[in-house]
Amino acid sequence: MLWTRWSRRRRTCQNRIHLIGELGENGFLRKLQKISADGIVDSAVNAADFSTALNGTYGVKWYYGTPAAMTSGCCCLWTVPTGVKKLQIQAWGSGGNGNGFCSCNRCHHYRGASGGFYNVKTIDVQEGWQYTVCAAGVYRCCSRECTGCEGCSSYVNGCNLSNFCAHGGEHGFANTDWTTLCHSENYCCYGPGDLGGDFATGTQDTGWSGTEFVYDRGFCHCWNQSLFASGAALIGTQAQMSSRHCWIRCGCWSVPYGNGGQSAMTNYCGGCCGQGGTGGGGLVKITYF
Repeated sequence: MLWTRWSRRRRTCQNRIHLIGELGENGFLRKLQKISADGIVDSAVNAADFSTALNGTYGVKWYYGTPAAMTSGCCCLWTVPTGVKKLQIQAWGSGGNGNGFCSCNRCHHYRGASGGFYNVKTIDVQEGWQYTVCAAGVYRCCSRECTGCEGCSSYVNGCNLSNFCAHGGEHGFANTDWTTLCHSENYCCYGPGDLGGDFATGTQDTGWSGTEFVYDRGFCHCWNQSLFASGAALIGTQAQMSSRHCWIRCGCWSVPYGNGGQSAMTNYCGGCCGQGGTGGGGLVKITYF
């Protein structure tokens, strides 16, 4: 039964009448013409006709430093290849440092570092033009103070660009004032044209850490600390930190590209040498076509 139905459909397709027409100056059909299936040329379009890309100049270049603590990033001079007419440039700043400790006789609570900002710009170019491309490095030291260091900016300089960059992320922060309410800060708000791009955005800065405070032991026992450092905008990474009862917990030395650095943490008094890690290095992506 299945073969019979297919055969009937096949005969119908072979005998179908096709209509083609000519358009007049006003855009309406002026003349109709009938053709049969026999008038369609077999193998008029072959696979070889699609073997070459529509635009053989299309390509993508990534720029980044080493994925390690205190990375210096990457800066270089890039030349527009032959035949290229447009660039789309995307940039991410490096993440902010995590915080260290700032008191030896009191518990802390913490706000995690945030990831780098994002920016994008599409421009017309000519072959042979040159651009300075810098994927951001990070602060060259781990942070031992209550306030870490902000991330560095990634940027691209050249023709048809004006002050194009992506800022680094916010630093981590430790606070011994327990009357400060938990909150987060939104750094996402940018308008078209800000930072020299078509569209720019930041990440949600993280809120203050929570804790299980041991009241009968004074201000030197604050268990179950937990917080996270946000990733770079539109990348989707994050680093989470937690400590139940530990004298000193330093931040890890490396995090994903663009991510905020990890913070130092303690659950007791007396730990004064904990240090926060550096953020992840910045990124630049160039798509040319």
